[in-house]
Amino acid sequence: MQLSIVMPVYNEGDIIGETLKQVESTVKIPHELLIVYDMDDDTTITPVKNFQKKYPSIKLVKNIYGRGALNALKTGLKKAQGDAVCVMMADLTDDPKVLNEMMAKFEKGFDVVAASRYMKGGHQIGGPLIKQILSRVAGISLHYVVGLPTHDATNSFRLYSRKFLLNMEVESDGGFELAIELTVKAHFGGYKVGEVPTTWTYLAKESRFYLAKWLPKYLKWYLWAIVKRLKGLPNK
Repeated sequence: MQLSIVMPVYNEGDIIGETLKQVESTVKIPHELLIVYDMDDDTTITPVKNFQKKYPSIKLVKNIYGRGALNALKTGLKKAQGDAVCVMMADLTDDPKVLNEMMAKFEKGFDVVAASRYMKGGHQIGGPLIKQILSRVAGISLHYVVGLPTHDATNSFRLYSRKFLLNMEVESDGGFELAIELTVKAHFGGYKVGEVPTTWTYLAKESRFYLAKWLPKYLKWYLWAIVKRLKGLPNK
């Protein structure tokens, strides 16, 4: 198995069918698609079961660490069998075609490949303005101040080598800040980090991103990287 796609879900029944069709029709690499859910009554489950008849690469995986986005991600990363593991959202904000380019980078020896909204050729369409500003500032500043080899430190649409994941302890305790944690740790740990452009499209009717709750989680790893750079310390 070359590639595992980890897709955390929470009542995505209305859109998951279109997401699965797009992934299975555009991702050319042999892969498994892990749909990670919390509850047995999640609306995502029934339509996924229907698609499994046509696409045996799709697997339903129940969260083994407890409810929530972070535990779903940790479950998916643990259960993944691929040499490369990609985290992707279920709501079509991420463009599955980009996965082919991410895998091309992986095959050239990259351990972390970010789908970047803020590099040349990347775009972001919609979404809360303050979130756009903060994520752009974080990504661009870490690129130039810390030397992080991506312009987009916070986008969760990211591919990791299995060997890298096996050597990393996850310390995040919130959710999607996991992406910035793993990326800055990879950079300071001597792993090869790269990026490819992506178009991120905001489709949600209401935002699930609550600034007061999530900002400190991201800020922790942003400052961690800045301090590492200023002190010239290796990752430990």
